[in-house]
Amino acid sequence: MRLAAWYLPTIVLLFLATSCTTMVPRKNLPYPLTNESFGDQVKTVSIPLPVIASSPNEGITYGALSAFLLHNSKDEVSTLLAPQINNNQNFGITTTLYGAFYPSADRNWEINLSKSTKVNEDYEFKIRDNSFLGKKLELNAFLFRFTDGSARFFGFQSDSSAENETNYGDEETGFIVSAGYKLTDRLQVIVGERFKDVNIRKGAIKGLPFIADRFSQSEVPGIFGFTVNAQKISLVYSTMDSRDMPTQGFYGKISIENSSKLLGSTDGYRHYEAETKGYFPLKEARYISVARLAYNQTLGGNVPFLERSILGGETTLRGYGRNRFIDSSYFLCNLEERIRLFRWSIFNVNSDWEVAPFIDLGAVMETLDKARAKNFEFNPGIGFRAVVRPNIVGRIDIGVGNEGPAVFVGLGYPF
Repeated sequence: MRLAAWYLPTIVLLFLATSCTTMVPRKNLPYPLTNESFGDQVKTVSIPLPVIASSPNEGITYGALSAFLLHNSKDEVSTLLAPQINNNQNFGITTTLYGAFYPSADRNWEINLSKSTKVNEDYEFKIRDNSFLGKKLELNAFLFRFTDGSARFFGFQSDSSAENETNYGDEETGFIVSAGYKLTDRLQVIVGERFKDVNIRKGAIKGLPFIADRFSQSEVPGIFGFTVNAQKISLVYSTMDSRDMPTQGFYGKISIENSSKLLGSTDGYRHYEAETKGYFPLKEARYISVARLAYNQTLGGNVPFLERSILGGETTLRGYGRNRFIDSSYFLCNLEERIRLFRWSIFNVNSDWEVAPFIDLGAVMETLDKARAKNFEFNPGIGFRAVVRPNIVGRIDIGVGNEGPAVFVGLGYPF
């Protein structure tokens, strides 16, 4: 531990010292790396960084990445490319290429290509386009194929014991598409389709039993795989000043999703969701108080375990690993104070540096009327964020639960 405390800052300084800014002719950076919003000479900032991350499910990962930030003619980061190579004792060597492209304020897309030497892989493509029908129609698509060899299952209900922890490989292929139409400036209706084929296989964590060796199909539906073809309708009300980086406003959403055997699902069931978020700025948004309340209910007789109401991970209960708590419904409250410490131009990139103390409070239960105070998990923590406006957030969140601390590293705000 003493070596790590000295070694990490030294490594970071060495990497940052090698960063550089160059001007590259646009003709050498074809679409989609650049587009009409770029000038003839493109400011390109390359930042090599160490990768040191830890999560309850995956364990410790270390490696290196190089982030390439391409600036348009307004000096905004319009393209981000980040190749990286990591090592993890459970998954071996992982090679990844991540790309985010923002050709305009109305359109963006992302790619992620990742392959490990043991079990894990992740291939994703996302696109959002809000340029149709005078910007009243928004189309979204997400295509994916991944295998997560670190997945965990502890049992159902809020009192599922850590002693029953099992591991499996969650292998999924599918897509999510949606179309949202603005009824007014603040009110939007969204219809969508979700399809995925799930295979449950042996995981990568050798020290834990395989899920099917401890639980049966009758106890845990979907334990040998399942298929989902679900249709969803949502109503969204929003006064937020930004879609991805809001500093003020209100957001409310209610949704109903139906999965039917007639359309190819393994089983029939329904999801009901309600979510509200509020952003309250002070002192020219140097301090932003953020609150979220969410409720989710899943109804059906034989619902696959990964289709139920789930808490745990980087966007819900940050003191636990992904999918830690599973039942037929959940209630969640997140409170966070986003504090801008300073604004700094580093490597010719203008960025805000934030600290964010937070509290996550949530519980799973059969139905909301059966919620009890003893069921709720209380996860305090703190986050650190680097914000490159108008579209990029890098973050580290450290939460503490009853089973110890959890650390999450990623892109974007948690909510």
